[in-house]
Amino acid sequence: MADVATGRPVWALGLMSGTSMDGVDAARILTDGESIAALPAGEGFALPYPEPLRAAIAAVEGWAPAAETEALLDHWHAQAARALGPSAVVGYHGQTVAHEPERRRTRQLGDGARLASALGTPVVWDFRSADMAAGGEGAPLAPFFHWALARWIGAKAPVAFLNIGGVSNVTWVDPAAEAPEAEGALLAFDTGPGNALVDDFMRARVGLALDEDGALAGAGTVRSAVAPSNAASVYLARPGPKSLDRNAFQGVRAGVEALSVEDGAATLTAFTADCVAAALPHLPSPPARWLVCGGGRLNKTLMGMLAERLDAPVEPVDTVGLDGDMLEAQAFAYLAVRVLRGLPTSAPGTTGCRHPVCGGRINQP
Repeated sequence: MADVATGRPVWALGLMSGTSMDGVDAARILTDGESIAALPAGEGFALPYPEPLRAAIAAVEGWAPAAETEALLDHWHAQAARALGPSAVVGYHGQTVAHEPERRRTRQLGDGARLASALGTPVVWDFRSADMAAGGEGAPLAPFFHWALARWIGAKAPVAFLNIGGVSNVTWVDPAAEAPEAEGALLAFDTGPGNALVDDFMRARVGLALDEDGALAGAGTVRSAVAPSNAASVYLARPGPKSLDRNAFQGVRAGVEALSVEDGAATLTAFTADCVAAALPHLPSPPARWLVCGGGRLNKTLMGMLAERLDAPVEPVDTVGLDGDMLEAQAFAYLAVRVLRGLPTSAPGTTGCRHPVCGGRINQP
């Protein structure tokens, strides 16, 4: 902990379980919470949820008690953490099961005290509550790390990081900004659905967890545009920062139920791409390139649709030497060190909070 206090880089471990609810990603980075000192290649570890745990998480309703599921979740995260080397601190995101920014509340299953005890390592967790208390949306939280990554890869012009998990979110980054909390450094928001609509459609129709590589969507035809609900239309027209619950656009699925599996997958995939394109007018300036992370970057059909709609190169982050599977886990390692140093983890341009906020609770082992 002394290194953290003096601002020297430390090895930090991030644990991320996203809105796709498919498992835990664990990754380590070397950082002082401002710049990145090392991003080990290929060190990330993914631990899929066993189906009973995934089903138990999916069955949690809002704020209903879920003590047994939470204990199992903590155990699964501890297993993932032990697969990697020792770290000075662990950043524990937890599993989001409800997110209602308009009501200033969010819920991530996970107990940082229990995880700290299991690992014998300080754990930073509950990253969202302080931001929401300050008027923020509580999400997205990876943008501060995106700023550090833009500088790490040597970006000279504004760049957009597009994360496609269950929900899609974009971060517009000005790499010339002196700090991520500086005015104009970042703008971030959820664009709309990511993989959630297609994944849920596939599971309901054919019992598959996802459309592998976008193959079924690629074999289908995009039918008449899915008409979003009034609430969804209002959301897409609203400037950022803004955030969504995983199930916010589930009503859109009703518009494809009469279609074939291929056409339904193609139409929902196109809707996801359309929502990303709808973000363009809200960005401060056109990004020089779009760097895509998360599982959606592996969907060739979705990536092709994005390339058709966005007036700039669209590439997986892997093309610039980053790990598209582990980037969000790395983000929470980075944020954990910032919390230990008392540095902001969100700002008005990323979540809409009234002022830069240092979120997160710290539990010692």
